[in-house]
Amino acid sequence: MNVPSRVLLFSPIIVGALCLALFIRSGRGTSAAPGPSLLVYCAAGAKPPVEEAARRYMQEYGVTVQLQYGGSGTLLSNIQVARTGDLFIAADNSYIVIAQEKGVVAESIPIAYMTPVIAVQKGNPKNIQSVDDLLRDDIRLVLGNPDAASIGKQTKTLLTGLGVWDRVVNRVNADGVFKPTVPDMANDLKLGTVDAGIVWDATVNQYPELQAVHVSAFDRAREQITVGVLNVTQQPTTALRFARFLNSQVGNEIFRAQGYESVEGDAWAWAPDITFFCGSVNRRAVEQVIRRFAEREGVTVNTVYNGCGILTGQMRVIDQQRGGKGFPDTYMACDRYYLDNVKDWFQEDVDVSAADIVIAVPKGNPAGIRSLQDLTKPGVRIAVGQPAQCTIGALTRTLLEKTGHYDAVMKNVVMQTASSALLVPTVATNSVDAAIAYRTDTMAEQTNIDSIAIDSPHARAVQPISIAKSSTFKHLDRRLLQAVLSARESFENAGFRFQPHAEKGQVQK
Repeated sequence: MNVPSRVLLFSPIIVGALCLALFIRSGRGTSAAPGPSLLVYCAAGAKPPVEEAARRYMQEYGVTVQLQYGGSGTLLSNIQVARTGDLFIAADNSYIVIAQEKGVVAESIPIAYMTPVIAVQKGNPKNIQSVDDLLRDDIRLVLGNPDAASIGKQTKTLLTGLGVWDRVVNRVNADGVFKPTVPDMANDLKLGTVDAGIVWDATVNQYPELQAVHVSAFDRAREQITVGVLNVTQQPTTALRFARFLNSQVGNEIFRAQGYESVEGDAWAWAPDITFFCGSVNRRAVEQVIRRFAEREGVTVNTVYNGCGILTGQMRVIDQQRGGKGFPDTYMACDRYYLDNVKDWFQEDVDVSAADIVIAVPKGNPAGIRSLQDLTKPGVRIAVGQPAQCTIGALTRTLLEKTGHYDAVMKNVVMQTASSALLVPTVATNSVDAAIAYRTDTMAEQTNIDSIAIDSPHARAVQPISIAKSSTFKHLDRRLLQAVLSARESFENAGFRFQPHAEKGQVQK
């Protein structure tokens, strides 16, 4: 792109952002709208469906949605200058990623997809069939500005990959034009002032005067329209609700009616109600995380804590006797063992953390226990988890079998609990001489008990979180999952070891 074009682009960005900020500060608070008001920065390429969605949302819920249109790049620059607003809808998810890296955007939610095509007038009078035809001397070409519009950025990437970008730029500079938004390009094509342009397929679908020429090399540039919640918003719950509406099955229908390829969205509910089954060992790490998530999203998260054997048993009952009604939307197991047992019902699992298994003894260790071998001594009273009901029980059985201590230790077991959370209290009250428990469970009783490390690779549990295939709120579930993956400090304070990949949200296949 030539230097004059950059200069002409930069000035409107700054001036427009400053004017927008002044407009918002002077007038937004005096609106006569019956409900709250949202300021949404919206990529021009997504204008028709977003405008219709905003109109319906206002009618149904009394929330005014003020839409500020422009190219995705221009809008991001405006947001950084104005530092006000609620949502940013980008035609290209890469702008949301950039915004998140800059600390501008928090949550992001997918809405729809678009793919670049060559747009020509109906009937294709110049017989344009390929990228090579765009280089012909008789073709007047319009392209999106790479620094302002998502389609311009994608066009530059695609044509650079095909080795023709510089030649196409020369053609634009000779007989064509760069435009800041997709609608500007489509209008030029409609009026016949240009012969061809590279725009989104959804844009062509909105203009009966145009038709699309599909180029197979462009298919890899299929882009996701994404809405991001701005970090500067003063009303995150209100913003997230409208974002969920755009993503929902109701929003899907609006986008499809306007010629867009929609995502497979969530069921629509003003205040969704989801169920989270969670192994007991995780409670201290996730309880506050879940509460904050529910408050911010304006949703109800019905969290059920219990031994994973009991939880997976409940899943089977729900599946067989209730036809799936009441099945959890998400599940965080105490160890992968109990997720693998129900893996056919779940997807997108991520290992979040790891917990060491230790021998818990009363303060001062009156029985002088130093290892698993000491648990085999006559008269030692031991508590363990019940293997059919909780993960710690199943892992204890495996640990003892692998180390050759199972039969001898089990002779001394006087108590088996249904949950890991019940083991440490038996030691703290001197009901037993030792318990095989999670180190995380011992931390709350450090004044009453001591922990003895177990030298074995089997003395470890890994906690995965996963989304149910049957959930009708998978996008909401993914944000819940991400909230858990962002809670490193909470897990480490509870005594877990955070998994190295967890913060990046790497899904285990």
